[in-house]
Amino acid sequence: MIRAIVGQQVSVKAATTIVGRLVERVGKPIEGHPHARTAWRFPAPADLAAADLTGIGMPGKRIAALQGFAAAVASGEVAIERQNAAAGTPTLDAMRAALLALPGIGPWTVEYVAMRAWRDADAWPATDLVLMQAIAARDPALVRATQQRERTDAWRPWRAYAAMHLWNEIADRAGAARGG
Repeated sequence: MIRAIVGQQVSVKAATTIVGRLVERVGKPIEGHPHARTAWRFPAPADLAAADLTGIGMPGKRIAALQGFAAAVASGEVAIERQNAAAGTPTLDAMRAALLALPGIGPWTVEYVAMRAWRDADAWPATDLVLMQAIAARDPALVRATQQRERTDAWRPWRAYAAMHLWNEIADRAGAARGG
């Protein structure tokens, strides 16, 4: 989830750089690791919630969203792991609703997390610019998320797989354009 918040409206490269800064600032080095200078433990939610994150390359509102999420996880207000529903853990819909209630967490972030972390095969980040462009490239009449909904609804219950295929296709094209 932290990577999804950091990755809101920035490139993958920028998000990776920012997460690295965050881990170096708030995380703990792994003692005795053969690569001690680059081996860090990801910070605990309570540590992230209390940390000074100014100057790591994120806008103040995104820092507030990240720290609000971390505080909600640390307090137990928000569950982040999809477990056995029979054990009384929250449903995907309840988990989505809890995240959407947090300031700075929108549908793209929630759907991305549902796809990547909760393994929801039907998650679809409808406002993802790359996905929208990939669909519009195939059918120029479909430029808005609302226009694309009918097309993507046909992919149910496997929309997350479609998203991964579209992202990979775009990445492959970009690599080929760079000569890679």
